[in-house]
Amino acid sequence: MKLSRIKEILERNPIISAVKDEKGVEEVIASESELVFILTSNLFNIKSMVEKLKEAGKIVFVHADLVDGLSYSTYALEYLVKNTDLDGIISTKHSVIKNAKKMKVMVIQRFFLLDSLSFENTLKYAKENNPHAVEVLPGLMPKIIRRLAKELRVPVIAGGLIGDKEDIMNALRAGAQGVSTTQKKLWNV
Repeated sequence: MKLSRIKEILERNPIISAVKDEKGVEEVIASESELVFILTSNLFNIKSMVEKLKEAGKIVFVHADLVDGLSYSTYALEYLVKNTDLDGIISTKHSVIKNAKKMKVMVIQRFFLLDSLSFENTLKYAKENNPHAVEVLPGLMPKIIRRLAKELRVPVIAGGLIGDKEDIMNALRAGAQGVSTTQKKLWNV
């Protein structure tokens, strides 16, 4: 998947369904979401979770840091890439992002913004690692989202603590190109 494709998907459907378990996978299959983030999984269920979503025509990103049973190594990443049909990975780890890009895998780098230092580090590492998109948490910071969207040349995705349609609209108005949420009631907004 190319960067232009992820931008097109977010333009068509900026709501990203985020699932934490196999029940969530079953529920998201019936949703209108094209893009799905698997946030938590384990060594035994990740392959089947990805397979079910791909069979339903979904585009799947796996949070590589949160696959229980795998460590933060190149081998873990290689295992995910070779043994699942994922479209991309999400990670907070700079080494995982760099290695995934070497493996020609789409990457979304996730950042937790807590203060001005973390904001500056987000800019620094996003520019250095050049991910296909960045996800910022919490996603309830329109001024910060606006500043990031202005500085970065990749899509900005707001995630974390998104609880209603107003949160989604505020993030999109601020410049986010997508909003990820585990709130099932928002998947078809």
